[in-house]
Amino acid sequence: MISFIIPTLNESKTIMNTLNSITPFSGDHEIIISDGNSRDETVSLCRNHASRIMVHDGQTRQTIAMARNMGASVARGDYLVFLDADVVIPEVDIFFETALAEFRSRPDLVALTGKYRVTPEISTVADRAVFTMLGLQFFLQNNVFRIGAAGGEFQMIAADAFREVGGFDEKLVAAEDMDLFRRLSRIGRTRFVNGLTIFHTGRRAHEVGWPKLLWQWFTNSVSVYLFRKSVSREWEEVR
Repeated sequence: MISFIIPTLNESKTIMNTLNSITPFSGDHEIIISDGNSRDETVSLCRNHASRIMVHDGQTRQTIAMARNMGASVARGDYLVFLDADVVIPEVDIFFETALAEFRSRPDLVALTGKYRVTPEISTVADRAVFTMLGLQFFLQNNVFRIGAAGGEFQMIAADAFREVGGFDEKLVAAEDMDLFRRLSRIGRTRFVNGLTIFHTGRRAHEVGWPKLLWQWFTNSVSVYLFRKSVSREWEEVR
């Protein structure tokens, strides 16, 4: 069984595209929405599609790591699939046939990721260049050097392995996704699968610009790797 876990916060513009792309999946699955107390129609839009909706009711804003862990805490699947709320997976059955085949053929595999691309209709030259290079980075780190790396757009993780490493580090505001894959790579193999492609809006890069976003990615990743601390104090909401 696959548990789809989608953290949300004011995602009414994109969440239906994401849900409509994964609900046709014919395999045994559940869809868990982990909401950060949205102020828009996100929760109501999800009600007819999600198996379970969890809403954060704390006094302070959730980190993305907290949201993902909250969803994972109730997941029943053998595999946890973490997706951002602006992601679309085309041909979902074929996609997960390929992903599951990777796990079946590699007994030591604990997690995988794939190629990220911005939706073709809005993709820029910079988008294509950056995500091509990011895919190369993920290939080298996971498949060659065995140092796990993956973004939050799509991660598929064996549930037992996720729990063994303690899930996402909730103290991290950013680079929590890279940190998790790095820790997973210490207990098994992580893998970049070139045949898996997900599409997303690229909204953060389009809003803040690639130079600023790349600098944020770099500084947060280095800081988390060296000091177990994010440089960013809060990950700005972009909708």
